[in-house]
Amino acid sequence: MASLDRVKVLVLGDSGVGKSSLVHLLCQNQVLGNPSWTVGCSVDVRVHDYKEGTPEEKTYYIELWDVGGSVGSASSVKSTRAVFYNSVNGIILVHDLTNKKSSQNLYRWSLEALNRDLVPTGVLVTNGDYDREQFADNQIPLLVIGTKLDQIHETKRHEVLTRTAFLAEDFNAEEINLDCTNPRYLAAGSSNAVKLSHREEILFKRW
Repeated sequence: MASLDRVKVLVLGDSGVGKSSLVHLLCQNQVLGNPSWTVGCSVDVRVHDYKEGTPEEKTYYIELWDVGGSVGSASSVKSTRAVFYNSVNGIILVHDLTNKKSSQNLYRWSLEALNRDLVPTGVLVTNGDYDREQFADNQIPLLVIGTKLDQIHETKRHEVLTRTAFLAEDFNAEEINLDCTNPRYLAAGSSNAVKLSHREEILFKRW
């Protein structure tokens, strides 16, 4: 029988980008019918069989910690979230493809979660202020996910996806863009499912 262990993955991003819907889709393979605002943090579990069918097989519980996305300028907001940032094995950064600010704010979320927030809480960190060297020694696997792809008209998708493509490069991460109301975007064998599996493999190798 395979041994069983757990890994902790943070799911971070602004309020309203669809983190709860994404977590539900990843863990339950179902659409979340009536999502609500997350207060504090909500945890769901995804089961993964690492190297299934081999002598190295191991079953993991992937705990997805959906952290409430209130930006807030008070230091108490950041200190409250800080309790969720301990013993982290991976981070999923979520942004709304229809909301440019939510994409820009991913830099602030990454700085905060990795305890390298060198700017006052509430100050927007854009890619122009983002120094990749701060994360040169980062060992935590990152995944960038853009949501609400269905809300972008097909004639505008290339423009939007070109604009957001730099995010994955800056974070040295895989990039997935999807619609959380449609499970086909993560169907087995799809390019998104392959990217997700690849990041999970990296996660387990480093764990």
